[in-house]
Amino acid sequence: MLAPYPQLVVAGFRRYATYRQAALAGLSTNLVFGLLRAAVLVAVLAERPVVAGYDVAVAVTYVWLGQGLLTVVLLWGDSELSTRVRTGDVVVDLGRPWDLQAALLATDLGRAGFAVLSRLVPPMAFGALLFPVRWPERPATWALFAVAVVLAVVVSFGVRFLLNASAFWLLDARGVLAVWGVAGGVLSGLVIPLAWFPAAAQAALAWTPAPSLFQIPIDVFTERGDPFGALAAQAGWALLLLAVGRLVLRRGSARLVVQGG
Repeated sequence: MLAPYPQLVVAGFRRYATYRQAALAGLSTNLVFGLLRAAVLVAVLAERPVVAGYDVAVAVTYVWLGQGLLTVVLLWGDSELSTRVRTGDVVVDLGRPWDLQAALLATDLGRAGFAVLSRLVPPMAFGALLFPVRWPERPATWALFAVAVVLAVVVSFGVRFLLNASAFWLLDARGVLAVWGVAGGVLSGLVIPLAWFPAAAQAALAWTPAPSLFQIPIDVFTERGDPFGALAAQAGWALLLLAVGRLVLRRGSARLVVQGG
């Protein structure tokens, strides 16, 4: 019999594959915003052919990868844990014969797997039909990019888990999640490339997990910088965030009080 976690990966994939109409609607929105963002960056580069190493092809690739990874990495929209803490249903989860953090991560990896097929591949194919795309020149880059995407999902999960776990103390984590939803897109390189930030801002962000979410996978795909150093940074943040998440969950569980008992 399979351990519960591989089964949860499959269950996560099937759960989100059920909502095909929602996925199609989200994909349509991604394509529209991708066209708008690509048009803006192409207009910027019409004045200066290269900005911080970004020519038109690299900038367009950055846009469509970002649009495709948006749902894969899932920067925002995850409030399941905080909701279950607020309602008290997390008590049932903590009583089950599994590790709650590992179970949620397995489910999230399954969700991301479906998002790769439904929300990453189509935007890249659509963008390649209309714009010049900077495809990897080295075959190994494809494998490195796949690893970078998996690590980005784990880092994102680690951040979201901590934000949701704040509900153990705040009861309602929606404010914390809303702040992250606004700041995360800018700090992670989703809105504009981090290479376009001032040098001081780039140096500061390098000490945070934010670039691991979008900028590093995009840099790996476009073969900018050292991919192995970038993957090592992602892996380090993934391990650190998961470790801190386990500690926070343990502390939060110890102080959990359920109304009526």
